Amino acid sequence: MSKGYNVAILGATGAVGRTMLKVLEERNFPVENIKLLASVRSAGTKINFKGEEITVEEVKPESFEGIDIALFSAGGSTSKQWAPIAVEKGAVVVDNSSAWRMEENVPLVVPEVNPEDVKWHKGIIANPNCSTIQMVVALNPIHKAKKIKRIIVATYQAVSGAGAKAINDLIEETKAKLEGKEYTPKHLPASIAFNVIPHIDVFQENLYTKEEMKMVNETRKIMHAPDILVSATCVRVPVINGHSESVVIETEEPITVEEAREILSNAENVIVVDEPENAKYPMAIDADGKDEVFVGRIRKDLAFENGLSLWVVADNLRKGAATNAVQIAELLVKYNLV
Repeated sequence: MSKGYNVAILGATGAVGRTMLKVLEERNFPVENIKLLASVRSAGTKINFKGEEITVEEVKPESFEGIDIALFSAGGSTSKQWAPIAVEKGAVVVDNSSAWRMEENVPLVVPEVNPEDVKWHKGIIANPNCSTIQMVVALNPIHKAKKIKRIIVATYQAVSGAGAKAINDLIEETKAKLEGKEYTPKHLPASIAFNVIPHIDVFQENLYTKEEMKMVNETRKIMHAPDILVSATCVRVPVINGHSESVVIETEEPITVEEAREILSNAENVIVVDEPENAKYPMAIDADGKDEVFVGRIRKDLAFENGLSLWVVADNLRKGAATNAVQIAELLVKYNLV
């Protein structure tokens, strides 16, 4: 990785954009030049990268000239508008929104699961949904060994997944409640302080939310397993950062707790924390700031014959978004695709 690359981040002032910058620096990605892009509203903001203050610029078509890799984290409509322009200018786009994920000619990549898929990109590579990423990192090693046929998942998702304004809702409403005052959430569909909300993204005709259906469809695409049955319930909880998931799987062949623990202990970027007798299990607070996926509470499921229950936790801003995107960029370099 001796050559340097010209990298742009679109949505640089958002929580994920800032984390992308941090991860590029931490992982020592070979950046020759960095360009930070955002809407006109955020242009002029200064952000530090490797000890240097970089001024955020308003995104324009010429912004992508000479760019090798463009990391996008600016929402679906922005991505639909700018990704084709960036590709036309010669950049490879790694997009964190849901805009391109289910397009047939766009790879949807989790490097621990389907790294080879980056090789058939046509200019855009999609970064999956945060809750999907951590789940497939944990489940794919088991799937390869025993073939999973059914997944039932309930998520406990942090407010940072809804952006900085949702974090503010949680903090301000908690303060208000503790002082006996009223507070109306501005960026979440219901009260979040001392509450959980079984509603992330918009409801679909089948009464599942868009977030829940992302977990269904993205899991199948990433794991190359179109027949896996997935049912998800996605819940927002009053946690600032770190998503947790209760996952039940049914495999085609029997699998023991010991086998699962062994498989996961040897899996890439998975850390098993599973000593319930010592009250040791993964928690969102422990995953905060880390890039691995943590798995615990591994036990025989009591409802399915070949069933297993697991608890899966990860930092949604890092592995669930920014780190996964940078890992995709690293694959582009590794395979000489830029």
